[in-house]
Amino acid sequence: MTQRTEPPYECDERTMLESWLEYHRETLAMKCDGLTPEQLRARSVPPSQLSLLGLVRHMAEVENNWFRFWLGGDGPIARYDGDEDFAVDGADVDEAFDYWRAECANARQVLARFASLDDVGAGQTVGAGISVRWTLVHMIEEYARHNGHADLLREAIDGTTGD
Repeated sequence: MTQRTEPPYECDERTMLESWLEYHRETLAMKCDGLTPEQLRARSVPPSQLSLLGLVRHMAEVENNWFRFWLGGDGPIARYDGDEDFAVDGADVDEAFDYWRAECANARQVLARFASLDDVGAGQTVGAGISVRWTLVHMIEEYARHNGHADLLREAIDGTTGD
């Protein structure tokens, strides 16, 4: 069972942002805990492809894009094309979670290379100026939005509610 760590009420800005990002990562994992592959693939409502497994695959791609590419400068190495991350019929659950966890671990390593929240990543084009701070805030927003979707999906699957 996934355990979540509550972000501290008082700390420096970087610790606060990184803590909230971890909290939201843990929330997504919590929403998926204890479900079968079929339940993880269950779609919200036709014609939407939205599912918990699709959210995990999507967030792996988002982690990859912002931390591996934009901040890390490793070039785009997306695993799924277009909206393929949400196309989960026959998708391997273990592969999806392994990919997501690996991208989260990579993100932590990339963040550790930056001294300041004002630093700009190696994958930036001239004039883009996307800072570490902006990236962290964006990732918190991305997870928070999709965790709202995950709440509704989980409730529809087995009635489990909660933050």
